[in-house]
Amino acid sequence: MVSDTDMVNPTDARSVWRGLGGAGVLDRLYPDGADPDRRVLETLLATLDAHHPPGVVLSVCVQAASALPLLRAVAGGSDTADQARRGEAVVALAATDAAVAGSALLDGRTRVDADGDEVVLHGGKDWITNAGSCDAVLVLARHRPARHFTSFCWVLVPAGHPGVHVEPAPTRYFAGAAVGHLRFDGVRLPAAHVVGRPGRALAEFARQVAVERLAGALWARALCRRVLADTHRFLRDRSAGATTLWDNAAIRERFARCLVEWSRLDAMCAAQPRSVPDATAGMVLKAAYAASADRILGECADLRGADAFRTGGLADLRAEAAMFGIAGGATGALLAQLADRAADVLGDGA
Repeated sequence: MVSDTDMVNPTDARSVWRGLGGAGVLDRLYPDGADPDRRVLETLLATLDAHHPPGVVLSVCVQAASALPLLRAVAGGSDTADQARRGEAVVALAATDAAVAGSALLDGRTRVDADGDEVVLHGGKDWITNAGSCDAVLVLARHRPARHFTSFCWVLVPAGHPGVHVEPAPTRYFAGAAVGHLRFDGVRLPAAHVVGRPGRALAEFARQVAVERLAGALWARALCRRVLADTHRFLRDRSAGATTLWDNAAIRERFARCLVEWSRLDAMCAAQPRSVPDATAGMVLKAAYAASADRILGECADLRGADAFRTGGLADLRAEAAMFGIAGGATGALLAQLADRAADVLGDGA
């Protein structure tokens, strides 16, 4: 694993990505194809969380868990894929459509039209990590009008190509992740920029979302553990008259409940198989770690009082961690799907 001192700039996501590629971490992450080496992924996310701000971790996480393996699957051997694997290129994954809710992928309106030996891309994608700093974008686009799972393909778009416009997302959070909105105004490309098998894109994306959800759980576990350790030290050291905050039994009980919540999250992560979780297991995992992170960070912020609101403090981190409930599928939408899969979750006889 690359140490913090090996990174050119720990607050610059591109230099972090370059360091990981140069050290061979990205090669070790996917030694046998699409499935990540879980031990490498776990160590990577814990190390990143310990040394880098959340925006930088988000930038790397989206590439490592989603953009890079998808790119290798659909455009393996291309210059862009090789450069990304070496950390020399940043690739954004653009799936969430600007025109519809993020969970409504089948209704996406970004489209690619064939025109002889070229294709033309129209549409837009919002809230895309690395949009403002990438060298290329892997775009989920409709190639047929039918509202069907097979109506989508991948288009690999150079970021500086004519017709590609980037607008920074209007947020003060996730510094370093270059989150932005992308617009494709008649982007004309050689037909070879439609990569992979047309009609397979949504299936490939759905499978990769399971990896993203596993990565989210591992990151949430590392982040919550770090926050709990910091809060524990704060409570033991913070004077409260003749004693410290830690001497207050009510405060210790509230903190202990956070420990129980983290232990649940830790156990759920440990119980995951070495392979990628199936769709239902991935939904359960994502909904669980989103809820755990919200409870732990919310309680720790409350326990720290005014200190939580210092610049870059726990209140800001809690707001950024709300991303766990949105990225990889909004929790509310997933819960509705899980209710329909009750028999799968409960097993035989349910």
